Amino acid sequence: MSEQLVFDRPEVVIDRATHYCPGCHHGIAHRLVGELLEEFGLAEKTIMVTAIGCSVFLYNYLNVDAVEAPHGRAPAVATGVKRARPDKFVFTYQGDGDLASIGMAEIMHAANRGERMCVVFVNNTVYGMTGGQMAPTTLIGQKTTTCPGGRCRDTEGMPIKMAEIIATLGGVKYAARGSLDSVKNIRQAKKYLKKAFECQINGTGFGFVELLSGCPTNWKMTPVAANERITNELIPYFPLGVYKDATEEGVC
Repeated sequence: MSEQLVFDRPEVVIDRATHYCPGCHHGIAHRLVGELLEEFGLAEKTIMVTAIGCSVFLYNYLNVDAVEAPHGRAPAVATGVKRARPDKFVFTYQGDGDLASIGMAEIMHAANRGERMCVVFVNNTVYGMTGGQMAPTTLIGQKTTTCPGGRCRDTEGMPIKMAEIIATLGGVKYAARGSLDSVKNIRQAKKYLKKAFECQINGTGFGFVELLSGCPTNWKMTPVAANERITNELIPYFPLGVYKDATEEGVC
């Protein structure tokens, strides 16, 4: 029986080795974004904005125009890009320390204004690139370099649920949370991303998708164990699903 090709690399995804650690899910997220850019025919008109973190080198892996922003400021930079070039498709790609801590003001206000952009938020519950510190999404009891005894509710508070918070803001048209821990969830995550992309394509407003991801290096786990942690610990606290879908309400 002859072999049948069931998957190929999207042309917008550059064929090169990445800097990510073994078991990291950023590569899967890149592929999903690349597939959608290709399917929508957006590669030639896209400008992506990345900030500091493991995702900062995204411009090495997606063959589209890019702007690098200061730590946490991607939504602010993307606002300027989209307003200056409304004909472009603009998205940010950010981690949890970047978006939910240093850049909390930027993401909240950009979302509340209903900026015509998409935000891809990769949540692995820890600062990855900068040294494994506690992030706003670090789970209770999770050990990091800045809370070696584990995050404590009484002193550090509860992990922030960004998809739920973003969904409450008036300018947001679509907010969802997916996961990259299984084939089933990866396929569903792509559907969430597609819907968020369509918000901008149709000019209706702000689209936000959170993706639960693993960080074997800073979690001090094997890739297999890290994947299981997403299933057994992250998803129960950060439930998957659509938190807001106002895409049928027209332009806000």
